[in-house]
Amino acid sequence: MKNISLFILISLLPMSLFAQDDIELKQQKNQIDIDITDIPTAFFTLSYERTIGKHMSVGLGVGLKSENGLIQFSGIDAERIQTNDIKYSGYKLIPEFRYYINESVNGAMLSGFYVGAYLKYSDFNSELVGTYVDSEDVSHLFEYSADITVTSLGFMVGYKLPVSKRFSIDFLIAGPGSGSYNFELNNVIPPPDEFYDDLNNALDEYSVLDLIGADFGFNDNNLRSKFSALSFRYGISVGYAF
Repeated sequence: MKNISLFILISLLPMSLFAQDDIELKQQKNQIDIDITDIPTAFFTLSYERTIGKHMSVGLGVGLKSENGLIQFSGIDAERIQTNDIKYSGYKLIPEFRYYINESVNGAMLSGFYVGAYLKYSDFNSELVGTYVDSEDVSHLFEYSADITVTSLGFMVGYKLPVSKRFSIDFLIAGPGSGSYNFELNNVIPPPDEFYDDLNNALDEYSVLDLIGADFGFNDNNLRSKFSALSFRYGISVGYAF
């Protein structure tokens, strides 16, 4: 009798293990990701992704940025304007939708090649401090606090590589889009009126902003500037499914 019971137990053990694996697989419809390419810029970005069908998922990313980082932006160094290095802090929100080429197995977390769409909202604060030499060669100190918001809408292509049952590496290969850029300056130490034409020209040629085709229009009566330009996303993140 004991031998029969032992035989039944051994026979049922593999079925039990397979059932546990299947349950574990079904439970992995959620994933948390950390963007490792954001770290050098002092960004900490955490994303949540949820499988909603055999090929589809939705997600939300939240990023917080401090002023310190391994990558810094040099200040404006124009003929008449010199400023401090550009430092900024703030946050970003990124809701997104993905369609994976591979089908989900038993509703588990998706992987492989995907295409999708995203909306990205960023809000940053910075300071602009420097000196300005006017047309009569008189030097003026100026200081502004700046608020920068960017709203972008775009498409993306990527590949999620599973490295274990729960861990994966997500390669966001390309994320082209269009963005609405809003810059607002607040006077702390105002410069002379003629300063703004030189500032607009210097910002248009500033290396980072020149990449997006920036077009500024600050003047003594309007310290806000708004324009549309190209935007882009890319990155590598490490994820954990549960």
